[in-house]
Amino acid sequence: MPDLSLVHRMTAYMAWADDVMLKNAEQLDESALMAPHDTLFGSISGTFDHTLVVAEMFRAHLDGGTHPHVARRRSDALPFREVARRLREMNAHYVDLARRWTEAELSQIIHFEFVGGGTGAMSREDILLHLVNHATYHRGFVSTLLFPHRIALAPNDLTVFLRDVWPDLAETAQGQPLRPAENPRGAA
Repeated sequence: MPDLSLVHRMTAYMAWADDVMLKNAEQLDESALMAPHDTLFGSISGTFDHTLVVAEMFRAHLDGGTHPHVARRRSDALPFREVARRLREMNAHYVDLARRWTEAELSQIIHFEFVGGGTGAMSREDILLHLVNHATYHRGFVSTLLFPHRIALAPNDLTVFLRDVWPDLAETAQGQPLRPAENPRGAA
């Protein structure tokens, strides 16, 4: 698999953007992160944890194993710091998979059972892209929950990642610069 594949770029974006949002949230204390909200996943931490739970489910599917989840959220909330640590580790795992899987491996179909009932079948690539899309949706929701706290929120947009982060990651992966060398004198 070429290091600069779309799925590698997008999983790297997911990991970076989740880290940005986790750092945004880490400006608040644990009580604010766990505070109940009238929302689907109950709190800021609960929303991040839902993203983690889904990632854990799909990791088990990809590994051919089982997971302990019976729903898309935990019955007992984890502390935010634990959610943040585990989500960062899970994202690093997915970036590694995306970077090393070949086209043939990415196209392999994975069969699984949904926690809500029914069977599913997706390619490894589709699973990774689903996780990227799923995390993006919930980061937007977390932004809405963070807004009333009036903290400085660093942007986590794909455009910012592509401008500020990806060229350096890609350069490291490929061993060659993607950006034109800067001329210190400004001459063309």
